[in-house]
Amino acid sequence: MKNFEYRITQYPADDFRELVFVCSNSGECERQKIPTDQMDVLARLLNDMGQAGWELVQLAFAEVGVVAFWKRDLQAQGPN
Repeated sequence: MKNFEYRITQYPADDFRELVFVCSNSGECERQKIPTDQMDVLARLLNDMGQAGWELVQLAFAEVGVVAFWKRDLQAQGPN
């Protein structure tokens, strides 16, 4: 059985000033009018954590910013 460790990180809204997600009551979300530079910010965040062995579990978007939930195998090597 694999064992995982978890990490929760928060990124300020200023980093995602134009990242817009619209969600329906059923929980379906889609992005709208997202400038390329904002997508690049999100891609860098995902790639940096992925290279350290972290797998994204979920992103939560709020007025104050983005909260990311990560997990990785305890056997994984890499910086925190």
